[in-house]
Amino acid sequence: MSSDPGSDPGRSGDHEQGEQSGPTVRDRRRIDPDTYQVREPQDAAPAPGGAPGTTNPSSEHGDIPVAEKDSSVTELETALAERTADLQRLQAEYVNYKRRVDRDRDVARKTGEESVLKDLLGVLDDVRSAEEHGELTGAFKAVGDEVVRVTAKHGLVAFGEKGDPFDPHVHEALLHSLSPDVTGPTCVEILQPGYRVGERVLRPARVAVAEPDGSSPEPVAEPTPGTAETVTDEPRSSEQA
Repeated sequence: MSSDPGSDPGRSGDHEQGEQSGPTVRDRRRIDPDTYQVREPQDAAPAPGGAPGTTNPSSEHGDIPVAEKDSSVTELETALAERTADLQRLQAEYVNYKRRVDRDRDVARKTGEESVLKDLLGVLDDVRSAEEHGELTGAFKAVGDEVVRVTAKHGLVAFGEKGDPFDPHVHEALLHSLSPDVTGPTCVEILQPGYRVGERVLRPARVAVAEPDGSSPEPVAEPTPGTAETVTDEPRSSEQA
């Protein structure tokens, strides 16, 4: 059997050894000892259509062109900004809604309290009248004190004292008189106390008002002693002349 000269293993080995005559030295240091710069590996595969040792930029990102990558990043950033703005707007709307609900709830609570306190004003008037006549004793006194305590707990305050200046915003005048003892419209008697909750007046105080009496004579000025002596001495000094 004849053998093919090209298929002889010995000859192929001799042929490869003839091509690689001498040792091959490869410097695999990543830092150039002379310039101290990072250099590319010497055994890097050459990029298609480029010089050996260079890489294709598109292959670094999964064969995606740089222009398409920048466009995708811009779209993602735009979508992220829009979603962030939507989230911030929803959060602001929720905060405003919560504030509005809390304010409406507080107004409804205060309105309900004021309605109940107005219904108890008649009971407080009866308790006050019984106390003034000495009839607030025993169990009735305990009930009356508890009613006063509960209403004060919810902010109900009585106002109106004898001698207060008359204020039409918080006083209701039921009686009117003139008196020389006052210098302006004054509450001389409290017929029924007023009540307020905070700055809101639930019921004005019903009072008797007195105004200054303008018919009293004005005081006459008396002459000074020095002026009287001067007038008396003038004729006496003329007679001597």
